[in-house]
Amino acid sequence: SLTGSPVTLKILQNWVPRVSHYFDKEHYTYVGHQIVIQESIEHFGAVVWPGALALSQYLEANQEQFNLKDKKVLEIGAGTGLLSIVACILGAHVTATDLPEVLENLSYNISRNTQNLNMHKPEVRKLVWGEGLNEDFPVSTYHYDFILATDVVYHHGALDPLLATMVYFCKPGTVLLWANKFRFSTDYEFLEKVCNIFNTTILAEFPESNVKLLKATARKN
Repeated sequence: SLTGSPVTLKILQNWVPRVSHYFDKEHYTYVGHQIVIQESIEHFGAVVWPGALALSQYLEANQEQFNLKDKKVLEIGAGTGLLSIVACILGAHVTATDLPEVLENLSYNISRNTQNLNMHKPEVRKLVWGEGLNEDFPVSTYHYDFILATDVVYHHGALDPLLATMVYFCKPGTVLLWANKFRFSTDYEFLEKVCNIFNTTILAEFPESNVKLLKATARKN
């Protein structure tokens, strides 16, 4: 079951005037920094989706509630890397993950937007949901303060592995922040499964874009 009374917000159009003539670059401003994102039409993961804008905006506006400074942050399904870049700017130790075919563009965006800033150097790694988790991210070594996920519920054949991945990484003491555009009944069915497994609070809703932002934590045994 969901707890909390969500705030109703708009996704702010934090675009700034383009300074490039390339159709595939988008310019954003978060936490006082201009961020240039190269998109690709070849993969779902290479486009900036509304959930990433919503959670980036929320983290910028709620730094006291969710203080990422010096925290270990894992983003699953990082896509273009916008949210991971924002988390880096907010001071986190970031590991951005996605499918192998997305990593080149993801690495490029994260590198170009963080290389000249005085922050923890982010890491980009392959993560296929539900596969090789204990081999690639053994529990004895890897513990994260925050798991970030935005618009990860879209390819409905991958929902069971996605849920297994969330459960694997969301240990006691970890906060999962998940923002998603809700389009289909299957999206709500996945939300119900999340609510059945985790303590889940809805933090914000963005009605114009059908995005919900949720916080989930592991239940105590």
